[in-house]
Amino acid sequence: MPVLLALLASPMTRDAEACACGCGVFDVGASTLLPVESESGLSLWLRVSYMDQNQNWEGDSKAPAADNSDKAIKSSFYTLGVHYMIDRSWTLMAELPAYSRSLTTTDDGTVFGPAGSIYTAHLTDLGDFQLTGLYTGFSPDLSTGLGLGVKLPTGNYTGPTGPLGGAEFDRDSLPGTGSTDLIVAAYHLGGLNPSRSLAYFVQARYQLPTFTRNAYRPGSELDGAAGLSYSFHAFGPLDNIAPVLQVIGSDRGSDSGANADPLNSGYRRLLAAIGVELRVRKLRLYADVELPFYQHTDAAASVASEGTSGQLVASALFRSQLEYDF
Repeated sequence: MPVLLALLASPMTRDAEACACGCGVFDVGASTLLPVESESGLSLWLRVSYMDQNQNWEGDSKAPAADNSDKAIKSSFYTLGVHYMIDRSWTLMAELPAYSRSLTTTDDGTVFGPAGSIYTAHLTDLGDFQLTGLYTGFSPDLSTGLGLGVKLPTGNYTGPTGPLGGAEFDRDSLPGTGSTDLIVAAYHLGGLNPSRSLAYFVQARYQLPTFTRNAYRPGSELDGAAGLSYSFHAFGPLDNIAPVLQVIGSDRGSDSGANADPLNSGYRRLLAAIGVELRVRKLRLYADVELPFYQHTDAAASVASEGTSGQLVASALFRSQLEYDF
């Protein structure tokens, strides 16, 4: 059965503004959270993900860009990961992301220029390190697993300041959250025909901020995925090619604290993802595109009283992952 069947973003001197990062969605779905079966039990991977958040969204629909002081967030995520299968019951997994992000937003007169002017800030830095232990001893074929992990506050959660002293980035758009989070995950997979070439998977991952700092608590987040794949073994020069179709869902609570924007954070969404995995010997490549078909973002009820309303969302999300099994 191919690997894709496994299941498995400082105090501010200006007001918090409205944007939804949504980067936790890349930690669920095909090519993630897998006890890799290799000769040594060790597998290394690099995941590259991208999204361009340029649409303001309020509730269930697109909203005027003028409602939101944030205008666009372009993000590339480069995540290095390792899986080590100790035995058929236990696997250790670790990952460390790096962010390359630009934020186009409205100055309040404390960052680069006069209030109301538009500027674009850039930041490239490490994110938060994650370590997870996965138990797969429920069945001999590793078809069910349960994971428990932790996210550590290793990423940058203060960010750069402009020449006028104000923070260039909102707290919720920095690479690190400043929090230590508990992670609970589970998956199940199985075959739908005798050869198991047609297979299904389901998965869920819950992240709960436990210890926070600097008056900012990110919202807890539940992400899940369910999908189907079909394996074409020995297809030309490839050892295997497997298209995959999946539905991915996210439910993120609102941020809280003096440096948060609780009225314009928190969301629910569903995405349809179309992807494919290619395998040549010990090398595997997975790629997909994820398209939202339902989105609901929490938004302030009154633009006049709150100063901003809505969250920035992307029309498509892109992910690719290159993995080598030792």
